[in-house]
Amino acid sequence: MKVAGFDIGGANTDLAIIDFEDGEIKNIEVDYAYLPMWSNNDDLASVLKELIENICPFEDIDAVGISMTAELVDAYVTKKEGVLDVVNKCDELFDCPVGYITLKGVLSSEDLKKDPLQAAAANWIATCEIATLIAENCIFIDTGSTTTDIIPIKDGKQCAIGNSDFERLATGELVYTGTLRTNLASFLDKVELNGKEYRVASELFAQTADVYRVLDLIDEKDYICDTFDGEGKSKIECMRRISRVLCADLDSISTDDVVEISKFIHKEQVKQIADGLKQVSEKQGLNLVITTGLGKDILDAKAAESLGLEVKSMGDILTDEECVVAPAVGTAVMMNKYLN
Repeated sequence: MKVAGFDIGGANTDLAIIDFEDGEIKNIEVDYAYLPMWSNNDDLASVLKELIENICPFEDIDAVGISMTAELVDAYVTKKEGVLDVVNKCDELFDCPVGYITLKGVLSSEDLKKDPLQAAAANWIATCEIATLIAENCIFIDTGSTTTDIIPIKDGKQCAIGNSDFERLATGELVYTGTLRTNLASFLDKVELNGKEYRVASELFAQTADVYRVLDLIDEKDYICDTFDGEGKSKIECMRRISRVLCADLDSISTDDVVEISKFIHKEQVKQIADGLKQVSEKQGLNLVITTGLGKDILDAKAAESLGLEVKSMGDILTDEECVVAPAVGTAVMMNKYLN
């Protein structure tokens, strides 16, 4: 059986196609696309179909699982409206069985429509499916392009205190910071450079993708989101954007200065994630952290290590490419179990 698992985010849509034989995984292939749902949500069906066809013929898919976080984008007045829009588009596109990841497990569209908010930002439920294969008692931390999920697992079951994003922002289980799309001014008050502290400009000048390009922690191919100024993604263009955060340019500060600024910003974002992780770890009494997502090595492992926690990587059982789309992999696994 060939099952497609989609994780439909506000900015990125991820796909994992898994071949199952007698319930066992025989092969996994993954892909992803930048799809800004706040402006291009009407393109969702065509993007989903294109992603599948990048891997195999569309008609070869036997079932589809869907998880989502796109319902929060401002194209929708409410999250309920967003969930139903995604559900309706997916149901129109696929003729095979389709299931949706929710706080209650996998639901059909008919059942989900009775309580649409069960599927809102529930993709972390699918990631738990993978994390429990490594440890039954742990915290998994998944930093993607935009957000960081920090989810406790005990006795092989997730035990998050918060169910919605709203609730998890209070419990440390969601830190709204990511590897690519986070405005630097959202977590910086000041930047240290050459022994001085500089307050930062609260503008859309630079994002975390610029920092990690400058530090060679991501490649240009990883920088899949739009730049704030509409310009390119080369290291020098990223440096120009970062310099503006200090109301400067590359005439007034050097490229070496921008590297030092970027190192400081990296440390500050690690601290931001560590703050949420500390809250969850102390509340749950868990000291093993499993990292995944694009930021697993860039941010998550460093945050855990700064707290003296034990760290394992989901890369022990998945490839780096599969870790980036871990919720999509988990979604396909849950959909296969739902059908069997």
